[in-house]
Amino acid sequence: MKWVSVYEMRRQARRTLPKMVYDYLEGGALDERTLRSNPTSYQNWRFLPRRLIDLSAVRPETSMFGRDIAFPAVVAPTGLNSLFWPRADLALARAAQRCGIPFTLSTASSMSLEQVAELSAGRLWFQLYVIEPGLALSLVERAKAAGYECLVVTVDVVANGKRERDLRNGFGLPVRYSLRTLWDGLCHPAWSWRYLRHGLPVLGNFNASRVPSPEARAALLRRSMDESFDWAALDAIRQNWPGKMLVKGVLHPDDIERCRKMGIDGVVLSNHGGRQLDDTCSPLDVLAQLAPTPGFDILVDGGIRRGSDIAKAVALGARAVMLGRAALYGLACGGEAGVSHALSLLQEEYRNTLVQLGCPDTALLDAGYVRREAR
Repeated sequence: MKWVSVYEMRRQARRTLPKMVYDYLEGGALDERTLRSNPTSYQNWRFLPRRLIDLSAVRPETSMFGRDIAFPAVVAPTGLNSLFWPRADLALARAAQRCGIPFTLSTASSMSLEQVAELSAGRLWFQLYVIEPGLALSLVERAKAAGYECLVVTVDVVANGKRERDLRNGFGLPVRYSLRTLWDGLCHPAWSWRYLRHGLPVLGNFNASRVPSPEARAALLRRSMDESFDWAALDAIRQNWPGKMLVKGVLHPDDIERCRKMGIDGVVLSNHGGRQLDDTCSPLDVLAQLAPTPGFDILVDGGIRRGSDIAKAVALGARAVMLGRAALYGLACGGEAGVSHALSLLQEEYRNTLVQLGCPDTALLDAGYVRREAR
């Protein structure tokens, strides 16, 4: 493929997708200051390379839950991916498998968790939105039965963020057609042809036979989360899940420590890519202030567009990063092949950064290689 960076794939995605769809992918909450500050937080850190190091055998690999991954990254959970490409969840899973990293399937996936597990052979994680308690436990049981390795519980979507791009565009499912949306579709014929052939996404995990109660069905129709979800409810999920478990969407040090004491295996520092609460702290800046805790993994997401961004996160203490929009730009450009290309670009950039830093192994990458730029 011709693109040489994730930024070029982003520009291609903008040309390829109708405005409503691209804005759903790219947009953030309110004034989108958090959306813009997430990438900027990486720019605030500078490298301090070492020289005269033997770099004949650089090792970009690391481990996640005791198993090797090709570089410190995981494909993040993202919903309604079939807006961007047909059977998108499977395309993402297979691209992650080819690249040698885990893939996280969203509760709001377009394909069911059973379908993705049956049709892909890589390392699969499942992300849980707690919409209604009974429904949440049902999804946990299904993920367990399907062999998912890790459960990622998202806790920062008690209420939906105000995304003004979506409000202006009238975005929602099912799509409400207007002259503007029809014209936008005509101006993007390749996307429209795929839509006509395959249809717009559905919530693959929620057909009628798998929604256990009237309360759960009502919550789904409202597209609302369980506002009563608290630490006791999180502990109940922990007790029902025998595998590895991460909590995604925490930033406060007290919450991180409480997760550790509860027996959670790690957290994903996240402000939901700037899509929920605007003016939220950058996950990278929070990471830089945390003391390392052996046996408790810290991941980060938000604003990662370069392999050098991944290196900065790892140097500051992250076990790995989660890749959301970067993977979706590739998906919009070319389906599975596009995702594979985006992931390969980041993997190559990460390895090159290690070489340029004089760091022969991910395991040796630490805070000594970075300095915060003086303000």
